[in-house]
Amino acid sequence: MCVSVRVRILGEEHLIKGDAPADYIKKLAQHVDTHLWKIQQSNPTLPRHKAAILAALNIADELERLRVEHDELLKLMEEAN
Repeated sequence: MCVSVRVRILGEEHLIKGDAPADYIKKLAQHVDTHLWKIQQSNPTLPRHKAAILAALNIADELERLRVEHDELLKLMEEAN
């Protein structure tokens, strides 16, 4: 089921369409918004498109670290069995 959700990122409203529940899409948008605001606050003259690239890299780093941690936990569970 496709849903449309209005979210605000860096003060701009965006209409996001997706198959995920509206609350999930809002949560993702809030996560992105938080990263972008932190970058903009620490680098106020940085253009928005560069802030978006840094935010994407930060979020990708979070994801990769969690994947590694997940894989390590799976290995520990397999060894314990």
